[in-house]
Amino acid sequence: MNDPHIVFLCTGNAARSVMAGAMLAMQLEDVRVTTAGTHVIEGHPMSWRTRDAMLECGVVPVAGHRTRQLRAHDIEADLIVGLACEHVAYVRRAHPEAASRTATLRRLARDLSHEPGPLADRVASLALADVELEQWEDVEDPAGGDLDVFVACARELIHLITELAPRLG
Repeated sequence: MNDPHIVFLCTGNAARSVMAGAMLAMQLEDVRVTTAGTHVIEGHPMSWRTRDAMLECGVVPVAGHRTRQLRAHDIEADLIVGLACEHVAYVRRAHPEAASRTATLRRLARDLSHEPGPLADRVASLALADVELEQWEDVEDPAGGDLDVFVACARELIHLITELAPRLG
């Protein structure tokens, strides 16, 4: 398999990472998408608010999704995309060998080069392990919010994924 493997990482793997993963999979067929969380209660379905927000935004929810903790084989991905700085910090602490391939979605949507060339080289050029994490990078967690909060999060993620997707080719 030569398709890039992208892991989306949030806290509970029930909202942000699920939405972002489904959105990228809809935009790119030649990429393998995995989602995971940093503090997960294993095996739960995505929240109904996540599902309804995705449907509201025209995104097909992943059938049978179950929450899962980031695993050792996930950190071998070509790129680990955190939805907030805390997720990148988690990878840096728990899996420092993956720090150079881990960044927030906002940073990647802004900084990853559109230039042709291997994804690994373009990611390496960002020196991600040394990047200072900044508050502007966080995608707000909708957990605990009403459906409108989840829909707003989904709309924000669609915008960011639309920025990132062409940079992954």
